[in-house]
Amino acid sequence: MDGNGRWASRRFLPRVAGHKQGVDVLRRFVKACAARGVGVLTVFAFSSENWQRPADEVSGLMDLLAIALSREVPQLKADGVALHFVGERARLSPKVAAGMARAQAETAGNTRLVLNVCFNYGGRWDIAQAAAKVAAQGLVMTEANLDAAMALAHVPPPDLIIRTGGEQRLSNFLLWQAAYAELYFSDKLWPEFDDAALDAAIEEFHSRERRYGKTSQQLEPQSKQPSAA
Repeated sequence: MDGNGRWASRRFLPRVAGHKQGVDVLRRFVKACAARGVGVLTVFAFSSENWQRPADEVSGLMDLLAIALSREVPQLKADGVALHFVGERARLSPKVAAGMARAQAETAGNTRLVLNVCFNYGGRWDIAQAAAKVAAQGLVMTEANLDAAMALAHVPPPDLIIRTGGEQRLSNFLLWQAAYAELYFSDKLWPEFDDAALDAAIEEFHSRERRYGKTSQQLEPQSKQPSAA
C-alpha cells in the first residue's frame, strides 16, 4: 500500500495524514475484495525496514494502528473478516501487541475473508524464522517443511500481488510466497486506489496465462479468478 506519504506531501499535509487516509482506503478495499469473491487479502502495513523512517512518523503509525484496532475490529467482525497479524512482535509495545492478539481472537471464527496485516514484517525475516523453527523441531530442511513453518502457512500462496505508488519491486514482501504470483504495478498512490483500479488489476490478472513451468498446450481449462491477493 505504497504512496501514503507522497499523497500527503503533495497536499502540504504531514505524512501521518496520508497514513490515516490509507486506513480509510483499506477499509473500502476489504469490502471490495469480499464483494468480488477474494478469499484472502494480505496487506503490507509496516516493514521491518520502516523503523528507519523519522521517529515522529513511526510513532504516528503505531498510534494509528492502536486507534484502528479499537475502531475497525467490530465492523470487521460483523462483515465476516478474520484478522491475522503477521510479523515480529518483540519490538512492538505491549499495548499494540495485546491489541493485535485481541483482534485476532475476536474475529477468529469468521470465514468470509481472511485479512492478513503484515506489520513489522519482512520476507527475509519470514524465511529465517521458518528455517529456525524447522531446525528446532529436528526436521529435514525441505521446501515442504519450510513452507509449513512460514508465518503465512495458514493461507495459500497469493495469486496476485498489487503494488501501488509507481515502484516496481517487492521490497522484501512475501519473498517465499510470491514464487508464482502475478505481479501488478499501479502508478496510483494508495490513497487514490479505488474500485475501478482494483477491477483493472483483476482484469489484467484474467488476461494472463499461468503455466507454472508447463507449456500452454499442457494447461487444462481453469478459472482465473484470483482467490488470494
